[in-house]
Amino acid sequence: MTIRFTVNGVDFELPDSRGQETLLDFLHHELNLTGTKLCCGIGVCRACTVQVVKPPSPAPSPTISCSTALATLDGTQVSTIESVARGGRPDPVQQAFLDQFAFQCGYCAPGFVMAARMFLSGLQAQPVPPDQLEAAMMEAIGSHICRCTGYVRYFEALRSLAEAVNAGEAIEL
Repeated sequence: MTIRFTVNGVDFELPDSRGQETLLDFLHHELNLTGTKLCCGIGVCRACTVQVVKPPSPAPSPTISCSTALATLDGTQVSTIESVARGGRPDPVQQAFLDQFAFQCGYCAPGFVMAARMFLSGLQAQPVPPDQLEAAMMEAIGSHICRCTGYVRYFEALRSLAEAVNAGEAIEL
């Protein structure tokens, strides 16, 4: 048996014997994709968040790569922080975070960016009542741990994008 999945649009086929290897280890050691960060190693901090689409559902879900075994990824499409910027330019979430000076050390930033992008994608598909937007944002990125900024700037940057998306403005994610 084999495990088949894609990472940033590239197909991979691995033997079942590698099934217990974590996605984060595969990304770092096999693909040299080091943008996804290892911090706590047990899935609490969410710095290692990547996007995973598991058919038949087209909806992306945030996945903690430090504790996700490759065996669980059969048939999925994985996107990492390396897939976000286009043509060397930051995507709208990265730019909003830069504009708000949300980054300090930047270690937690990839997880925040990936979670925020998935949140905005879901908001594009199904807006929420304006009075529920703050709670929806908290659900999306509130469990991410940042040891530098105190979160305010991440939330402010996401709020500006979320309000625009929730009002029907198209943002290319």
